Parts: sequence; C-alpha cells; structure tokens
Amino acid sequence: MDKATVVTYRDSFAEQEIRELAKAAGYSVVAVVLVRRIEGMYGVGAGKAEELRETVSKNDSKTLIVDEELTSSQAVHLSDVTKVEVVDRDRLILNIFAKRAATTEAKLQVQLAELQYEFPRAKDAVRYSVQGERAGFSGMGETMVDVKFRALKARMNTIKEKLGKAQSSKRLHRTERRKLGLPFVSLAGYTSSGKTTLFNRLASEAKEESPDLFTTLSTTTRVVTLGDPRRRVLLSDTVGFVSRLPTYMVESFKSTLEELTFADLVLLLVDASESRDNITIKLDSCRQTLSQLEVDPKKVILVLNKIDLLARGASNGLELDSLFEGFSVAKISATRGDGMRQLKNRITDKAYETGAPRARPPQVAPRDP
Repeated sequence: MDKATVVTYRDSFAEQEIRELAKAAGYSVVAVVLVRRIEGMYGVGAGKAEELRETVSKNDSKTLIVDEELTSSQAVHLSDVTKVEVVDRDRLILNIFAKRAATTEAKLQVQLAELQYEFPRAKDAVRYSVQGERAGFSGMGETMVDVKFRALKARMNTIKEKLGKAQSSKRLHRTERRKLGLPFVSLAGYTSSGKTTLFNRLASEAKEESPDLFTTLSTTTRVVTLGDPRRRVLLSDTVGFVSRLPTYMVESFKSTLEELTFADLVLLLVDASESRDNITIKLDSCRQTLSQLEVDPKKVILVLNKIDLLARGASNGLELDSLFEGFSVAKISATRGDGMRQLKNRITDKAYETGAPRARPPQVAPRDP
C-alpha cells in the first residue's frame, strides 16, 4: 500500500470514515492532520500547508488526502507546497468505485462520475485562459483547453446515451417481472452495513462479502421464497451510501439506485453495533439519499443489523430508541441468523400489503426524455 497523510475535520466520525475510504482505495494512512475547516488558497492556511510539507517529508507519504472536495487550483497550490500528489474526497471515492466496478454498466457509471468530476475543473482552466493565460492555441483562435472542454462534453453525452439504453432495458425487464406478480424488495443502507451478507442469506447466494467499502456497485436481482412458497419476492442489492456523497455521483449511479425508487419495499440496513452518534450520522445520510431518489418513507423497513456484536442484552428495546422514531424496525444478525424468521415474515406481510403483486397489470416502460 502507498503511504498517505490525511487532512480531515476535528470530528471522530469524519476521521474514522476517511481512514476507511483511504484503506479501501489502497492507501496506508501514516498520519492524520486535523483542521477546523477546509478552505482558502491551499484548502488549508499557509501555515498549515507548510506543516503538511514537513509532515509528508518526515513520514515519506507519497499522497496527501484531503477530506473535502477541492478546486483544481487548491489542489495544484497544495501539491506545489507539499511536493506530493493531492487527492480530494471526491477523487478518492471515484478511485474506489473504479477499483470495484466489475460490470459494463458499473464501469460506465464510474466513467460518467469521473467526467462530471473533471468538468468544473475544465471550466476553471477555461476561466484562466480568458483571464489571459492563453497558452496552447490549436488554431482558429481555439485553445487546447477549449478542445478538452468540448471533448469532455462529447464523452459525457456518449456515456449518458449508453446508460440511458441500460435504464430502458432495465425498465423493460421490470415490466416483464411485474407479469410474474411478485413484489420488488430492495436492500439499501450505508456502505459496509451488511447488505450483501443479508442478500446472500435471503437468496441463498454467494455474492462477494467484504468489510471494505463499496463492495457492491451493480444491481443483482433474484426471486426469493421467504417461507410460504406462494409468497415470493424479487430481491435486489444496491450500491451503498456514504456521507457527503455528491449529487452528481448519485445521478451517475441512477440506473442502479433507481431500483429503490421502483421497489415496493426497501430494507434500509444500519450497523447497530456502532455508537449512537455514528448511527445518527449514517442514518441521516441514508435519509438524504433516499429523499434525493424520492423514495416513499412509508415503504421502508429499518433493519438494525449486526446485533450479534452487541453486549448481551444490549439489543433489548433497541428499536424503541427515539432515533428510530417513525420507522418500522427489525433487529437481525445477517451473519449469525438472529431475527431472520421475523424479518422474513415482516417482508412478506408488508410487501404483499403494499400491493405490488398479483393483480397489478403490466406497466409500459416510460420513454427516456
């Protein structure tokens, strides 16, 4: 693993999360520098930038990871001072996505997110050229940066067209699946909350499970029998959420995440073994993402997972915590199997109660605008 020094906020959750993100991206964090805010010419103050230069020199870091989105000028200025590569939070997440993407669709989604990340940075370059830095003319009064700007837009449009076809195909598949008369159930939750482990247990599958972040980037759907063979459901796994996930990344993965929008029931997983403060932050992040996707809160079951990691008796009455007010709550251990029979009953009762199955007529897939 490459050595990296991390700059993050003076917040225990932020520090823990950026460490996990750095590890998932393949870095070994050898130092963490805490700051109150990330702003200004270097993203940090001039004095702090000099401190970072000394830190990375002493610990032999090759990369400086900043736990916030930086402008291109901030990254360049900070790199000039520290003499190492600077990777901001968005770029770090994109690097993880690129490592995890296995399907053609997932790779296209990552490519689109990367282009959208680069787009405003190309705008910065255009702005600099307008201000007089007009090096690199390619002829007819057009700068090289203008050419790059136009090329980025063309590539984005091409990928959007391909993803649009993938979305249309998925809609047709949903229409066909509706003819089976089965409810759609989707798994959602913070990354590393145990969604894939639960999917494997419910569907008797063997999808890759890992404590690393973003193990799942593409959708897998299976017909699952949850006890009564007459009451089956279609179960889908989806990409995990993370705090401060930019809107453009949510949009890029829309063809995967829209499974949640079309689902009749969403199982929202939370790692119950974490501190209450961490659960609060992650649950708020999940709520925001589901709201972005316009998922109806009434069709969500909050699943408190990993109760096997709690101290004996600690899960008693956990569902009554005011933090979970307004949710229908289930407690399980997807690894050990605790609470699975009750969860299966809740899924079938609520999924069939919400009415997706049996009498619903086939739907016509809407055209893309």
